[in-house]
Amino acid sequence: MATIQDIGVSAAINILSAVIFLLAFAFLRLQPINDRVYFPKWYLKGSRQSPSHGGAFVRKFVNLDMRSYLKFLSWMPAALQMPEDELISHAGLDSAVYLRIYLTGLKIFVPITILAFLVLVPVNWTNDTLEGLKFSGKH
Repeated sequence: MATIQDIGVSAAINILSAVIFLLAFAFLRLQPINDRVYFPKWYLKGSRQSPSHGGAFVRKFVNLDMRSYLKFLSWMPAALQMPEDELISHAGLDSAVYLRIYLTGLKIFVPITILAFLVLVPVNWTNDTLEGLKFSGKH
C-alpha cells in the first residue's frame, strides 16, 4: 500500500534528481572545454573561438566568471519567445524540435496531472492510504 509519505518521498527524489541534472547541465554548458559540444553551429559559422587557442591554462578548461553561473538560465525566455525559423537558424533543428516537444508535453501532461490529483486522489483516500494504489497478490 502506498501512503502519502511514500508518494512524498518518491516526488522528492524525482524533483531532487531533476534539479541535480539541470544544475549539472548548466555547469557543464558553461565550461570552455565543452564549447564544441554545446555550441557546434557557432564554431562552424566562425562566431566562436576555441578556448584552447589563448588565455591562461586553467581558463581553457574551467569558467572562472562567477557572473555567468548566476544567469545560467537567461537564455530560456529568449528561446521560448523566438520564432521557430529564427530558432532553427540560431540553435538548430534539434533544439527547435526539443522545445516543441517540451512545450507540447507541458500543455498536455500538466493539466492531466492536476486533474488526476484533484479528482482521483480524494476519491481513493481512506484512512492513511490510497486504496486505488493497492495491489493484490492474487492472479
